[in-house]
Amino acid sequence: MEEYFELLLWMHNQLQNNILLLARQLELIGNETKLGMSRGVPEPKLTAVDAMIDKLTGAIFLFQIVVVIVLGFSGNIWKDTEARKQWYVKYPDEGPWYELLIIPLRFELLCSIMIPISIKVSLDLVKSLYAKFIDWDEEMYDNDTNTPSHAANTAISEDLGQVEYILTDKTGTLTENRMIFRRCCISGIVYGNESGDALKDVELLNAVAKNVPDVLRFLTVMTICNTVIPIRSNSGAISYKAQSQDEDALVNAAARLHMVLISKNGNTIGVNFNGSVIQYEILDVLEFTSDRKRMSVVVRDCQNEKILLLSKGADEAIFPCAYPGQQIRTFVDAVEQYAQLGLRTLCLGWRELKDDEYEEWSHMFKEASTALFDREWKLAEVCQRLEHDLEILGVTAIEDRLQDGVPETIETLRKAGINFWMLTGDKQNTAIQIALLCNFISSEPKGQLLFINGKSEDEVVRSLERVLLTMRITSSEPKDLAFVVDGWALEVILKQYREAFTELAILSRTAICCRVTPSQKAQLVELLKSCDYRTLAIGDGGNDVRMIQQADIGVGISGREGLQAARAADYSIGKFRFLKRLILVHGRYSYNRTAFLSQYSFYKSLVICFIQILFSLFSGVSGSSLFNSVSLMAYNVFYTSIPVLTSVLDKDLTEKTVMQHPQILFYCQAGRLLNPSTFAGWFGRSLYHALVVFLISIHAYAGEKCEMEELSMVALSGCIWLQAFVVTLEMNSFTILQHLAIWGNFVAFYVINCIVSTIPSAGMYTIMFRLCKQPSYWITMVLIAAVGMGPVLAIKYFRYTYRSSAINILQQAERSRGIIFSMGTLESQLKSVEKDVASLSITQPKNRNPVYEPLLLSDSPTPTRRSIGSSTFDFFQPAQSRLSTSYSRNCKNN
Repeated sequence: MEEYFELLLWMHNQLQNNILLLARQLELIGNETKLGMSRGVPEPKLTAVDAMIDKLTGAIFLFQIVVVIVLGFSGNIWKDTEARKQWYVKYPDEGPWYELLIIPLRFELLCSIMIPISIKVSLDLVKSLYAKFIDWDEEMYDNDTNTPSHAANTAISEDLGQVEYILTDKTGTLTENRMIFRRCCISGIVYGNESGDALKDVELLNAVAKNVPDVLRFLTVMTICNTVIPIRSNSGAISYKAQSQDEDALVNAAARLHMVLISKNGNTIGVNFNGSVIQYEILDVLEFTSDRKRMSVVVRDCQNEKILLLSKGADEAIFPCAYPGQQIRTFVDAVEQYAQLGLRTLCLGWRELKDDEYEEWSHMFKEASTALFDREWKLAEVCQRLEHDLEILGVTAIEDRLQDGVPETIETLRKAGINFWMLTGDKQNTAIQIALLCNFISSEPKGQLLFINGKSEDEVVRSLERVLLTMRITSSEPKDLAFVVDGWALEVILKQYREAFTELAILSRTAICCRVTPSQKAQLVELLKSCDYRTLAIGDGGNDVRMIQQADIGVGISGREGLQAARAADYSIGKFRFLKRLILVHGRYSYNRTAFLSQYSFYKSLVICFIQILFSLFSGVSGSSLFNSVSLMAYNVFYTSIPVLTSVLDKDLTEKTVMQHPQILFYCQAGRLLNPSTFAGWFGRSLYHALVVFLISIHAYAGEKCEMEELSMVALSGCIWLQAFVVTLEMNSFTILQHLAIWGNFVAFYVINCIVSTIPSAGMYTIMFRLCKQPSYWITMVLIAAVGMGPVLAIKYFRYTYRSSAINILQQAERSRGIIFSMGTLESQLKSVEKDVASLSITQPKNRNPVYEPLLLSDSPTPTRRSIGSSTFDFFQPAQSRLSTSYSRNCKNN
């Protein structure tokens, strides 16, 4: 019977533990929870490439309207003047009122293909493949946690190649988030300084063995003041489930010092100290918030019925709550010392409460907890009423090591011209030490830190002005400057001095923001986005979700704090070091491929449309179509779409070369491959190819008796020949699949049309057979290909040989298998690239109107701009076109 009751009691305890654990889990889910409320609603994201495509589409639409109006007006004039004189044209003397609209509507139908409707479908398809390439990348697979990389957003891959600012969390993002208790300071006595491990410090172990009261109180706060749930296994071993890795480290450290948390049954806590079990009753929990920066619990000691307030938190949140007269200088020095070592610090305090004081406060706390309006504010005010006159017990120091590859990743991405901001809730000195360790900032004399701080608003303003003046003066120097700001100063600045801080953000390539809240992280991202920078935010915890959603690109790390950040992000990775490959390889390839695909889609549609317009000039501007509807549909959907989709496999440089030379990312950041100048080149090429195809076809068959469908097939064949050579010429690497798509599609054109030519009712009966038997047809095709591709090949040869870009030099080195690093020409080209980008960094008014010069023969990484004041060309200005003064700093000493 006794065994039965023991079993029943054990089952009851297990059930209570499971219910409490479930309650803790339920706090983390749902839209009405604190996490759900802070998550916010993600905004739809538009990439810089999509924005440019939309602008180009609008420009082509305006051009289409002009062409329709001009040709429609010309067609009506020709009809009224010349057409009525022709004996074979029988127009009625008087027509209906809408007769003037017939010819313009015909041209509208002919020019409707000028804007490729299929471009969005094609882009969505290839972007889905980009996302799959990220999912399938084995080099981004984290073996430690068995976590693959994942692309949740398939629409913004090309933006990865245009990132200019990376805003990163520290804990769990740059570090492993594996907390280890290293040192502590109790009642002014420092433990663990000599051995580096307080748990092995003989003095601390002796103090615990002697039951020193201050040490026991210190361990009691470590054990009780948390949300940790102890779980006892069947073997009797105890493990802990904690929301925070800091709490897990503290509870485990206390357990190793013989203060073991053994149970949490409802409101009762069981603590085993040296074999004796001590029971505490939890009366109230004052939860941690980013504003209060501390957590407290009110407990009743079941042995002596005393009511105790146990608190832990940041030094600036605990030290002001010390009772008057307590000497805390030793604790302040210990915090500074630990921060200099890069350790995370927490301060512990306690005080005994009187029964009547607690009863009065408890009544106010329950009212605030059940308030329908301003609940958080009322709770904070009530908590403040209790958390005062604390006896500071000591300071804990926890180590959080850097992840492997973090310094190398940051250094490489810096060479690519990317700026870094660290947004952390840690203490200033701790963040600075971590920043030095991971190459985030440079030490003296190469680097210099500028601090924005102060105890009052006036001091903060003066500090901001001093730092801003220093940045302006030294903006042309090669010294690496960075500014450091804490959460309180940042709150003042963002509310009242936002413009000055924005200028500072543009001038500085590095910033460290300490003690910041999740909302402040999101505000900083929004500030950089307001300057038209492409931002990437990376974090691992729930407090990083708003920042990740606010950025142009959100990256979440599947870390030890859960999957909140990874699930809210556009991309998730296992470790920070994979960010280098995500940007340099996947981002750059995606941008290059999307830039080519989008412009080629316009090119192929413009070619066939220009041929239709040229034919109309030879057909009385009547709006007649040279091609039948089936041929046009097949041309857009099948003949020209399949080959270009294989561009998703194209690589201008190998992955190894891209990782070794991150500076070539400048071309993507500056929008070198997709801008009004490059589009003008494709527009001119389409017009030239249309002239070549039409004029050669017309003159080749001008003296022969042939059907309209026969001439149509000759012109269509010429387009297909040119498309095959254009795609082949623009490809940088070839696979079997690409050859099959290009040349297999070329052969399929003839096979399909031969089959259609066997159908008597198809309107093309025997046409393809007759053409293929004619030597003049093949001579015409060869002539079209030679005349059409000759100038293109000549320009490419000139640029590749005499005006080689850094990418061209790297391509030559790869093909010749030369040693890339020994090429002096490459170094000079990379410096030229940096100089060209730096030349754009002159600070200009925000309302400047840059105009792009033609770049058909230029290899500068970005279009040349000249400010001419107000201009209609503002329509073409891309979001990524502005490059601020920070770029000049990025390009130096890389």
